[in-house]
Amino acid sequence: MKEYKPILNVEEISPVLKKISIFKGISNVKLNKLVKHLKKVEYEDSEVIFSQGSAPTQIYIIKKGRVKLVEYFNYTPYQLFELGEGNCIGEASIIGIQTHEVTAISKGNTEFIVLPKKILLEIFETDKELFCLLVLNIAKEVSKRLAKTDNILLQYIDKYKYPN
Repeated sequence: MKEYKPILNVEEISPVLKKISIFKGISNVKLNKLVKHLKKVEYEDSEVIFSQGSAPTQIYIIKKGRVKLVEYFNYTPYQLFELGEGNCIGEASIIGIQTHEVTAISKGNTEFIVLPKKILLEIFETDKELFCLLVLNIAKEVSKRLAKTDNILLQYIDKYKYPN
């Protein structure tokens, strides 16, 4: 079981959060309130962060390192993306209320800032404006990733249809 540690230094983490897309447009006051609920966790190289088909429990924001997103189809792994610092994983499953569609694996030592699902649901109850900004920013990220996935799919189709 991973050890999730509180973020004790708000001043240290706030500038990092401002660079992360899901926190764009959020005021300093609201961001500082949110930081109190965030945790940090570290993974070593090749550790599974979450598995395809598992229930989402939090949004992982990559603070340091990289993550491979792998989808298994007919027991064959296909790497879809490799994401680095400032990107999020797990957010699509949380807002989509569905299981994870991919497996996330750390590449090298990776450090995350974690937003638990429970806290996101509490924000929904207590601060609709903050909740809406977070969900809108998450939707933008998911949309960008979907466009990348479409391009990957088109490349596979092109190779199949017109082999060299």
